Amino acid sequence: MNSRQDPRQVVVTEKDFEHVPVNTSAAPLRPHRPRGADLAELAALVGAALSAPASMDAPVRVSGVSLDSRAICPGDLYVALPGARVHGATFAAQAIAAGAVAILTDDAGTQLLGKAPALPVLTVADARAVTGMAAARVYGRGGAPLELFAVTGTNGKTTTTYFLNSLLRALGNTTGLIGTIEILAGDEAIPSKLTTPESTDVHALLAVMAEKALSAASMEVSSHALAFGRVDAVDFHVAGFTNLTQDHLDLHGGMEGYFETKAALFTPEHARAAVITVDDSWGRRMAAAATVPVVTLATRPEESSEAPAMWQVRTIRREGVGSRFSLAGPNGVVLEAHTGLPGDFNVANAALALLMVTTRLLAIAADSGSGVELSTEDVLQRIQGALDRHDPFTVEVPGRMQLIGTAPVAVVDFAHNPDALERALDAVRPTTPGARVIAVFGATGERDATKRPIMGAVVARGADVVIITDDDPHNDDPAGIRAAVLAGAREANAQEGLGRVVEEFDQRAAAIARAVELATPQDVILVAGRGHEVFQEVKGVNISLDDRVELRAALLAHGFPLTDASKIESSTND
Repeated sequence: MNSRQDPRQVVVTEKDFEHVPVNTSAAPLRPHRPRGADLAELAALVGAALSAPASMDAPVRVSGVSLDSRAICPGDLYVALPGARVHGATFAAQAIAAGAVAILTDDAGTQLLGKAPALPVLTVADARAVTGMAAARVYGRGGAPLELFAVTGTNGKTTTTYFLNSLLRALGNTTGLIGTIEILAGDEAIPSKLTTPESTDVHALLAVMAEKALSAASMEVSSHALAFGRVDAVDFHVAGFTNLTQDHLDLHGGMEGYFETKAALFTPEHARAAVITVDDSWGRRMAAAATVPVVTLATRPEESSEAPAMWQVRTIRREGVGSRFSLAGPNGVVLEAHTGLPGDFNVANAALALLMVTTRLLAIAADSGSGVELSTEDVLQRIQGALDRHDPFTVEVPGRMQLIGTAPVAVVDFAHNPDALERALDAVRPTTPGARVIAVFGATGERDATKRPIMGAVVARGADVVIITDDDPHNDDPAGIRAAVLAGAREANAQEGLGRVVEEFDQRAAAIARAVELATPQDVILVAGRGHEVFQEVKGVNISLDDRVELRAALLAHGFPLTDASKIESSTND
């Protein structure tokens, strides 16, 4: 979503929501003591041609790196990249005025800067390809070692990183987190604008975490991040894979391109080890394609016994809205765990987080040079103790199966593609005879349009009442998006004789209110698609809209009971 909005459209959400303190400063989060680098050193590192003004008679020291001329700090290297509409070199004057000491760009950018640039210029064929390397050198990471965990996949990244963060804390670590909802550097929360920030910000954040003496961090790594080099020069100790289903095909051109982009994470350039969920053919292909040591995980009965997964989820037992499960590994090893979040997909997320941490701790114990004297039994006992004492997978993940009301059960979830919608609908299906599922959802603009009718059909099959509305239209025609979703829902409804109620609303708040109006205490309301988001982008304008606030207000208006606590972690001042 667009990060710059008209402040007149920022409204205060309901006062009885708890707000977590966040850093809303416009300044980038930087380490206080960056390592820095000489410009000549950087030029040699990235293979750049360095041209300097004749007046420059002293070495230039770089203390920061930024892709955004508006976020430049004194001493920065400004990275001017080609954009969708304009080249970043166009904004060089703003960067210089803000204190940039040099510019890294490509041939086109150098031409735009002219024959007598005011600053030294580093020219390379592909500036984006070397930005991560430059940022890593400038920011460095002194202090205590930082254990890094990455999670990629279509669905489940956010929840898995929250589970990782919670388990790592339960094991005594001080932790950081970088993801879709927020960035945590210890106890400091920063609203997040991208699933994975740009490489310049990633390396600055990791340096801040090291400076704060954090011991571990978890990061969501999107396919966009891999395609655009946002995790270049980041060395993850363990990278995890959730699943691969249709999404982002507008960027990757098809599932094969999507797969190949994701597979790049499981190479020595990015990771030391991989934990890969092999519940389907994509997961098995990912495990086969990985060029780092792989641990495989099956979270449901395997389709083939030719190459059974090394670790397997067994004996899932429902407990309240959540589940208790066993994770069985080699040599008869079994870990017992619980998640308070609903759905088998959250068992899968918890199992992946558990196995990623287990894999790393076992690797440390097996490394004679690590200085850690622990046996395999010691590691497993330590992990089981943390699971038993802290129940780390019962943690509220904002906008991910987040419970707002109890009768009717009212849930907000981020499900925004066919597979995620199907899983969410399965998870909330009530067992009470006559109880219905009422779903409110839409499709995002400027994204893969082929999934819109598929989403409509999925919800028609999984919900009893289908209410189609706008998600984030961006610059697309909202009515056209709704029409495509409606077509899929109506076709499935007619051809399969589903008998669903299908309604359309152009205002999302009205659609949510309608769902509550139709509900009885026995029903379930699922508001899907936007999760934790607090703005809806329409034609470049961010309009204040939080599904949790709207759902809670509608439930209150009808006298329905609410959960004891609901949190909004994102800031409306972002």
